Amino acid sequence: MKQAIIVGASSGIGWELAVQLAAKGYQLGLMARRGDCLARLAGLLPGDHFVQMTDVTNAEKSQAELKQLIELMGEVELIVVNSGVGRKEKQLDWVVECEMIDVNVRGFSAMAVVAMNHFLARGGGHLVGISSAAAHFSGGLTLTYNATKAYVSSYLRGMRSRAIRSKLPITVTTVEPGFVATPMVEGEPIWLATVEKGVSQMVTAIEGKKNHVFITKRWRLVAWLLYIIPDALIRRLV
Repeated sequence: MKQAIIVGASSGIGWELAVQLAAKGYQLGLMARRGDCLARLAGLLPGDHFVQMTDVTNAEKSQAELKQLIELMGEVELIVVNSGVGRKEKQLDWVVECEMIDVNVRGFSAMAVVAMNHFLARGGGHLVGISSAAAHFSGGLTLTYNATKAYVSSYLRGMRSRAIRSKLPITVTTVEPGFVATPMVEGEPIWLATVEKGVSQMVTAIEGKKNHVFITKRWRLVAWLLYIIPDALIRRLV
């Protein structure tokens, strides 16, 4: 039986990813801070699955919990690090910034390190990290969120280099969603994809062992345009 762990499975992309992977026969390890949501999700999925509460802001404790879950499950071949938070910053507020840094940078890195070390010891595997199309530009009201996602994308490129140098069959997939209809997205922005469609494209990329995927695919063009449009114009737009 194929086994996968989803870190950040209690809502949104992580929840839907659990639904779609379970439908494909995966046995899942579901990790997130909200244990009641995880228990409800596990009860809705076909098959038997594992639930582990974790708070990635406590990086070292969450690392120990991920290691324990890997050992308990036995043969984990896929780990998806999806946990992340985003806040608009109408004012510069260190408390708000600190939460995003703790989750999106420290927490993400802590989980990715455990995942990669597991795959190196196992002799193969697949690490998937959820970044954002926001990694490709800076926004005045989302400066910290965008910066943390730029870190995630860069970090995953480095992990991919390590995987290649190991000469082991380890895949590192960077997922950069644009606007997907999850609780994190406010209002109805352009090109808002349903979570079902977004995750379906993500699953296709995972099964194809892609290095990188935009969700949805049209955001590749947006990212390219953002690198050639002058910063002054981008500031007026965002």
